[in-house]
Amino acid sequence: MGSAYDKFLTAVERAHVHLLRFLTLLLTASMWLMALSVGAAWYQWANHGFGAWPMIFLILFVLLYAAFQGLMVWLCLISRRLRIAKRVLVWTLLWIPLVNLGLALYVRGLTKQEIDHTLYKIELNDVRKERQICATRYPILLVHGVGFRDFHYFNYWGRIPRELVRNGARVYYGHQEAWGTIEDNACILRKKIFEIQKETGCGKVNIIAHSKGGLDSRYLISALGMEGSVASLTTICTPHRGSALADFLKVLPETLYRNVCRFIDWYFRRLGDGKPNAYAASRQLSCAYASGFNRLYGDKEGVYYQSYASLMKRGASSKLLCVPYWILKKLDGPNDGLVTKESAQWGVFRGVVTNNRLRGISHGDMIDLTREDYKGFDVKEFYVELAADLKKRGF
Repeated sequence: MGSAYDKFLTAVERAHVHLLRFLTLLLTASMWLMALSVGAAWYQWANHGFGAWPMIFLILFVLLYAAFQGLMVWLCLISRRLRIAKRVLVWTLLWIPLVNLGLALYVRGLTKQEIDHTLYKIELNDVRKERQICATRYPILLVHGVGFRDFHYFNYWGRIPRELVRNGARVYYGHQEAWGTIEDNACILRKKIFEIQKETGCGKVNIIAHSKGGLDSRYLISALGMEGSVASLTTICTPHRGSALADFLKVLPETLYRNVCRFIDWYFRRLGDGKPNAYAASRQLSCAYASGFNRLYGDKEGVYYQSYASLMKRGASSKLLCVPYWILKKLDGPNDGLVTKESAQWGVFRGVVTNNRLRGISHGDMIDLTREDYKGFDVKEFYVELAADLKKRGF
């Protein structure tokens, strides 16, 4: 079933590429023909006066201009490289002569990048099909962060799990609570690992944890005696030393803070949390709590610990995390919108994930939150390489 669905998705991707190519070709042709029709109309008018031929060429120009406008609208709708804000900007300026020609060149360039990237991914998947580079010795357990759950129709990890499975990985989800405490969530993870062991016959798992999920996993290993069942722990943007944002929230009046947390608990209880405790869970992200947590729960022998951080380069890079980014940058320093580089380091630090663009990579980008591709960073490829590296290390 999975293989058939992957073939279907590949066929859809190829059809999408063909459509983009066709529309881009028509757009380019319309631009050239518009220029030729205007030139021909001017030539006929200059040499023969205003007669039938100049009128015919002007009518042709108007028809081509209408086709050009329509093609731009459709390309903006279909191209994934254009976000909503850029689409609106293009459509707003599309009616301004000459400016729209510049926009057309811009959209055509983005479309070409999308075509090249999609074809590269299809070819890469074909080459990797038999290699199963993500077929790690132990199954992969994905552990989410705070404020989210592993919903079936809205995957916390976006397109990442399917890409891992496509390349041979066995992927499972932590299914811990969105606003559970570290202790409660660790108990859920322990139960999940037992289920995986029973189902697969494997004695261990590889945990890949994002954000607070890394703290849940460390407590699982160090406090619940599960080091024998975990081969490796990879934490991504986890606040191992806390986040100054959590300390900043302490300036809110206690009554207000508790009432907000009660509302969060009520809401997430309706979404499936059994024991939501937003007040305690958020306090566990403070720098003071992290300091005590690190003293109590050190690393265990036999478990390979590694970590990654990401960094945004400006607040405007993420609509969701722009305000937290500015606050944390003022309080502490460069960050991904929620966690600083220094706080994210634990075990073997594998480096900072970012790109060479102004945007950088946010806390949410590391889990494919927006399901978008960014220049200089392919989130699916990041996790494929991560799993492939675990496989090389014998995990």
